[in-house]
Amino acid sequence: MNFKEIIQEVYQEIEKIEDTGELASYIPELANVDPENFGVCLSTLDDSSFGSGNCDEKFSIQSIAKVLSLCLAYNILGESIWERVGVEPTGTAFDSIVQLEINKGIPRNPFMNAGAIVVSDILISNLENPKEDFLTFVRSISKNSELNYSEKIANSEKSFGYRNIALCNLIKSYGNIQNNPSDVVDFYFDLCSLEMNCKELSELFLYLANDGISPFNNIPILTKSQSKRINALMQTCGFYDESGEFAFKVGLPGKSGVGGGIIAVHPNRYTIAVWGPRLNKKGNSFKGMNFLEKFTTKTESSIF
Repeated sequence: MNFKEIIQEVYQEIEKIEDTGELASYIPELANVDPENFGVCLSTLDDSSFGSGNCDEKFSIQSIAKVLSLCLAYNILGESIWERVGVEPTGTAFDSIVQLEINKGIPRNPFMNAGAIVVSDILISNLENPKEDFLTFVRSISKNSELNYSEKIANSEKSFGYRNIALCNLIKSYGNIQNNPSDVVDFYFDLCSLEMNCKELSELFLYLANDGISPFNNIPILTKSQSKRINALMQTCGFYDESGEFAFKVGLPGKSGVGGGIIAVHPNRYTIAVWGPRLNKKGNSFKGMNFLEKFTTKTESSIF
């Protein structure tokens, strides 16, 4: 199949549509991004990649980093991790506080903000230098050993992240946060500020298309069973209260971020990263969602 030709064709189609989304202005630094940016890159397990548009421009991956922090915590704790965070979709917004009281401080899944905050707490408890060690982990599964956090984005989030601070304190009141809440949210804001471009992001996630094994150096990141479960969570929970819509229209495991990025995984075939900073009403990239729907339709590559 000529992926390169189809990517170019769909890119040109989506580039022309009116983008009715808005930037994530509640994080002030994200409001400074050029809203016209639009990039895509597909990477395959045979080490090919095809990009278009602003695919080489770095952006803040935001909640996409939650997959990476979960993988590291899962690798450390194994199945006991699910005692502290669930695996069910929420049907509510990514920063919802509603489910926490019902579930007595156990977040419904690790991709909502509350769940990722618990995962951050787990990493702080198990890593000697959480911020540095997490970055080392990300670099170890990437082709780019210079990936880094954005200090500007992290500080912007720390200055206005009141709701996430409230979430962490509420979970702490139920005993599901073991460390100082201020340290936990500080680390959470840092990991969300990771910057990559579409090519780097698509290459980074290839291990989830390869049964948990890095295709670059054959180093196992996760077991085959763990990789399957991470993909399942991405399929059911990766887009907050639009996860069902994404499964219905696109049909791939994926994860979005309010920086406008989306990563999607086709097990045993490819990964594809899309970036369009304007977000729809659910907080997902307007152009990214539309691109992936058309792309999987034209390539007939929904996993369903």
